[in-house]
Amino acid sequence: MGSASSTEGEREPLLVPPDRETSIQPVYSQVYGRRWLVLTLFSLLAFMQGIVWNTWGPIQNSAMHAYDFTKSDIAVLVLWGPVGFAPWLLFIWLMDKKGLRVSLLLSAFFMVIGAALRSVPVPEEHLRRWLIHAGQLLNGLAGPTIMSAGPLLSTTWFAPDQRATATAVASLVSYLGAACSFIVGPLLVPAPNDTTRAMVNRADVSTDTQMNHIRDRIQLVLYAEFGVVAMLFAAVLLYFPSRPPMPPSVAAASQRLSYRSSICRLLSNFRFLMIALAYAVPTGVVAGWSGVLDMILTPARVSQVDAGWIGFWSIVGGCVFGVAMARFSDSIRGMLKLILVLMMAGASLASTWFTLTCLTRLTHLPSTAATLYTSCILVGIFINSSVPIFFELFIETVYPVPEGITCGVVTFLGNLVTGCLLFFLTFYSTELSWLNWCLTGSCAFSLVLILFFRESYDRLYLDVFVSV
Repeated sequence: MGSASSTEGEREPLLVPPDRETSIQPVYSQVYGRRWLVLTLFSLLAFMQGIVWNTWGPIQNSAMHAYDFTKSDIAVLVLWGPVGFAPWLLFIWLMDKKGLRVSLLLSAFFMVIGAALRSVPVPEEHLRRWLIHAGQLLNGLAGPTIMSAGPLLSTTWFAPDQRATATAVASLVSYLGAACSFIVGPLLVPAPNDTTRAMVNRADVSTDTQMNHIRDRIQLVLYAEFGVVAMLFAAVLLYFPSRPPMPPSVAAASQRLSYRSSICRLLSNFRFLMIALAYAVPTGVVAGWSGVLDMILTPARVSQVDAGWIGFWSIVGGCVFGVAMARFSDSIRGMLKLILVLMMAGASLASTWFTLTCLTRLTHLPSTAATLYTSCILVGIFINSSVPIFFELFIETVYPVPEGITCGVVTFLGNLVTGCLLFFLTFYSTELSWLNWCLTGSCAFSLVLILFFRESYDRLYLDVFVSV
């Protein structure tokens, strides 16, 4: 218990290689080419979960005109994502007891039912609003599995020198889906003041016709998302095995702690709680900060369209940089803490730069589009790209706790921080400079915790040294 290292009995593999001296890699292990298909199916499902969750934010003006939504409606539609983590203990228990296939099928089922409810074209506005909210909640219920199962998938299917890369792809692709919604929504759904141009420039078009056109385009987006989710659900139902016939490494075949013992181990491990806070605080704050980025940038005379592009490139940059850093960590295993120190130091500097730039009247720093774009995008790149590195360090720290349970706990903590921040914003939403300082403080707080964190690599030890 606590921060004590795992026992030899817990490290002992379920399968014993015939000859321990022939190779560092166990002779009974095997890596299958189908692992890329499994990763692709999971990643596509995570991508769609992200894009469905962020459907309404980028087209909020059109939705408010077409369906009489209020700003509170849009905020609640976004909040259903963190709310979906409320039964997180049930989902990580299911992942631990029934395996990845059953838990992913349940999540995909929630997604397809939710997407179907949102696309039901009922004429009664009140009923339609309830169906849309119910659909967003069901999509949010897929979050605990989608956002925490990436490390379990990488350990189950990938060799040790590919694990971090697979974790990065599986963990970051949902963020990429949320980023792409900033393009897909505005591209397909015209804003109210652009509707006339979209409809062959007829100057005498009535307001009702304009609103009908916007409703038709929103309905097209909902139908398209439902169709893609339904196809992915069918694909997962037809083929998505929980594990390969043979494990890819010693760690994949080793004995793990039970669900109850794992929860006790995590909650009593000071080192895990320390690094979990280092992850949850900045990632949770940046999620809430990104959600109101257009409001933060409005005093700096940045348009909503430009704010959307800033958010898009910060997320995309974080995904690309995260995969690159994960691939780098695969080639120099045992350097996760150093990588996180560099990332959080960069995030602290970038967030400080952005905060001071927004206070140009006090600091007299130049506030230009280039400085705002650069500093804001750097914040997203450094924080978002740290997610898979954090996940790998969590698993190494508390091994042999199962990967799904470990990452389920930390993703819940991150969403808890986001939910608390969004709730707090409902009372202090007129002046948001305090939120920039909150972001800067969260990055500095995370950096301090990482610097004092004592890293260990129990899983890496098992894979590399147990067969020597």
